[in-house]
Amino acid sequence: MTVRVRFAPSPTGMFHVGGARSALQNWIYAKQQGGVFVLRIEDTDAARNKPEWTEGILSALDWIGISRGSYEGPHFQSENAGEHRAAAARLYESGRAYYCDCTREDVQARTGSQYQGYDGYHRDLGLGPGEGRALRFRTPDEGLTVVVDLIRGEPTFENKLIEDFVIARGDGSPVFLLANVVDDMTMGITHVIRAEEHLPNTPKQQLLWDALGVKPPIWAHVPVVVNEKRQKLSKRRDKVALEAYREEGYLAGAMRNYLMLLGWAPSGDREIVPWSVIEDEFRLEEVNPSPAFFDEKKLRAFNGEYIRALPVPEFIDACQPWLTGTGTIAPPPWQPEEYDADAFAAVAPLAQTRIAVLSEIVPNVDFLFLASPLIDEAAWTKTMKDGSADLLDAAIAAFEALDTWDAESLKSTLEAVGAERGLKLGKTQAPVRVAVTGRTVGLPLFESLEVLGRERTLTRMRAARVRLV
Repeated sequence: MTVRVRFAPSPTGMFHVGGARSALQNWIYAKQQGGVFVLRIEDTDAARNKPEWTEGILSALDWIGISRGSYEGPHFQSENAGEHRAAAARLYESGRAYYCDCTREDVQARTGSQYQGYDGYHRDLGLGPGEGRALRFRTPDEGLTVVVDLIRGEPTFENKLIEDFVIARGDGSPVFLLANVVDDMTMGITHVIRAEEHLPNTPKQQLLWDALGVKPPIWAHVPVVVNEKRQKLSKRRDKVALEAYREEGYLAGAMRNYLMLLGWAPSGDREIVPWSVIEDEFRLEEVNPSPAFFDEKKLRAFNGEYIRALPVPEFIDACQPWLTGTGTIAPPPWQPEEYDADAFAAVAPLAQTRIAVLSEIVPNVDFLFLASPLIDEAAWTKTMKDGSADLLDAAIAAFEALDTWDAESLKSTLEAVGAERGLKLGKTQAPVRVAVTGRTVGLPLFESLEVLGRERTLTRMRAARVRLV
């Protein structure tokens, strides 16, 4: 038997990090088993059926390493609508489903409760198909439905506690439960690896598989992904869009490494490991069923480690979208002609050790490319106090007299200026840093001044001195 798994997202305009985790788990499992990864777009909701949203899914999968052409699909659920309706008809004709025209209000009136499920009123009334009549599955009155789950063992459900659920709406269109089952049957899916939130639907779907005469797949329900409050990640409340992390400057390698740790861990006391190790060691059976905490701070730390591990030329290339404003990245605060690739290359090794996401490169190097620095007014107020004017005057004079404009000479010269005033280097260089870069923190000052050059450095220091008058 060839293992066939599927990833079946809905085109919603964003790609959820939890969905990315499920896609990776399916991808690795198929690869380990010599199987096939199938991409199916569940597009039956017309409002969500937009080509650009499907393209967003394909692009996000590309980014995390599941590249187009390496999987089957994408298939579209809407293309299988005829099979969905045919399956509904077979279930009705075999007596496994019946029609019902009850409204929610009708059920509440009979049961006296808005919380009680459907009461089976039309089970044996012989109502035929007609406008506004939903088709309900006839759940067995007795027995158990056992779900064989690679992660959760064998969850067992009493059939008598499962209501006669709707499988086709009043207009004849099948609901998700039936469409999902029929699609998996049609595509020969052998293993369904999906989020825990689908587990309550699984006994209903397994009953449908049985009723349609096909052996159900092997299930694996991976843990739900939660925030720091242990609430399920919500796109209305949490930062869940994979695209947002990509545009902020998270590396694909860091993201997929971290996502695979949501419910699973590689051997040994380690978390940051090569992708080849994850592909070799990951086991569905070892996934922890408990909720998995998506810790953005930890992901950020992961990303910083991945950035620092890049060879410098790769780091320089990775920063280019933020430095040049290409793709979906917002343009930087300087004009394209102001960007100096050689100047950036000179400071890139210094910047690489100081950023956790690639977008942070912009405030770290903007002083190199702007005609004048962007002054942080709070930093100016905090730093430019009594004595700053004298320090700047002395530093300007000393820098003007330098024969060699390099980091070592600049540092020793400013140290001497401070020593004459009984100041350590940290206190002495603070006004110079704010004058030249606009901030109190950033790249190493003297290496930055070397790259910026004598003329631009002195121009900025003189401008700051005038502002202090």
